[in-house]
Amino acid sequence: MAHLLAMQITKQTNYALRMLMYCAAHDGAVKLSDVASFYGLSQSFLHKVLQTTSKAGFLKTMRGRTGGLMLARPAEEITVGQVVRAVEDRFEMAECFRDDTTCPLEQSCGLNSAFHEALEAFLTVLDKYTIADITNERANINVLATLAAMTRVPLAETVTTREQ
Repeated sequence: MAHLLAMQITKQTNYALRMLMYCAAHDGAVKLSDVASFYGLSQSFLHKVLQTTSKAGFLKTMRGRTGGLMLARPAEEITVGQVVRAVEDRFEMAECFRDDTTCPLEQSCGLNSAFHEALEAFLTVLDKYTIADITNERANINVLATLAAMTRVPLAETVTTREQ
C-alpha cells in the first residue's frame, strides 16, 4: 500500500476556494450569512476570508438591501493557484523554508531546493484549474444551497448525519 504525503492548505484557503465556488454557482450577489449557513461556519470566520479574497481581487462586495458578495471577475479567469498563493500566508514544508532557520546546512543542502521545486510543481498544477473548472457541478451546488436554506440545517450537519 502506497503512503501518500499530504500537502495541506489552511482552513482559510479551503474556505476561500469554497466561497468562490459558492459565488460562481449563483447568479448575482449572495449573502455572507447564506455562505456561512451552507458550510456551517461562523460569519466572523468567513468575514476574515472575505477580507483576504476581496483585497486580492477575487470577490467584490456591494452594500445595501440588495447587496452581498460576488466574484470580482469571471470564474474562468481565477485559478486555484492564484487563490492559494493569495490566501496562504506561508508554505513551510521544512524548517529551511523559514527566515529564522537554524539549520547549519541551509546553504549547502539540496533538500531545500527539492522542497521548493515540489512546492512550485504543486502550485503549477493548481494553476491549471479555474474556479469554473472546480464548480463543474454548479446545478448540484445550487440544489444543495436551496435545500440547506429551506431546512436551515448547515451542509456540514447534513453530511455528518448521513455518514452515521
